[in-house]
Parts: sequence; C-alpha cells; structure tokens
Amino acid sequence: MTAEKSLGRLDDDDYPAYTMGRAAEILGATPAFLRAVGEARLITPLRSGGGHRRYSRYQLKIAARARELVDQGTPLEAACRIVILEDQLEEARRINARLTGGSDGPSAGGPVAG
Repeated sequence: MTAEKSLGRLDDDDYPAYTMGRAAEILGATPAFLRAVGEARLITPLRSGGGHRRYSRYQLKIAARARELVDQGTPLEAACRIVILEDQLEEARRINARLTGGSDGPSAGGPVAG
C-alpha cells in the first residue's frame, strides 16, 4: 500500500482507525459503554485480526449522540433507538432533497450526531 493511499484512509469516516481504549477516551466514556452500545446493535465495530474491536469516526459520532442522551437521563436502549430513528430521518431527508432537487445542507436537518 502506498503512503498516499494509506493517508487517504485518515479522511474516511468509515475506516475503523480507533481501538476501544482510544474510542472510549475520545468519547469520555468507558469501554463498557462501547460494549453496551454494541450489544444494543447501535454500532458494530470491526474486529482486528486479533479479535480487538476497532471503531470508525462515524461510529464514534453515533456513540457520542447516544452518550449525550444517556447523560441527559435517557435509558441506554431508548437512546440507541432514538439515534437509529434520527439517522433514518436524516437519510430520508437526504433522499427527499436529492429527488426534489432541494438542498441537503443544514436546512435539511443537519448531521445527526453533531
């Protein structure tokens, strides 16, 4: 793999670049929280060759939104369901904007896990 191709992965929101420990540190959460959102099927980390969980930036954004809701007192299962529904709504807005020729910018709802 060339250095240029390798560095390009740094811009890929779906590339599983973060270990569980680093992901937990970024979120200000515990590894147990990450395992719990995985068990709730909100995110599914990739497994390394050695079986270790690896997380993408997109997954961390989703987990951060769930963490925000949990910190506000929402039970974890409900927080995960809310985040899934928000994500589905955002995708529907993007599709609607594309089909109607509208903007998919902030007026269309903005990012889910902002």
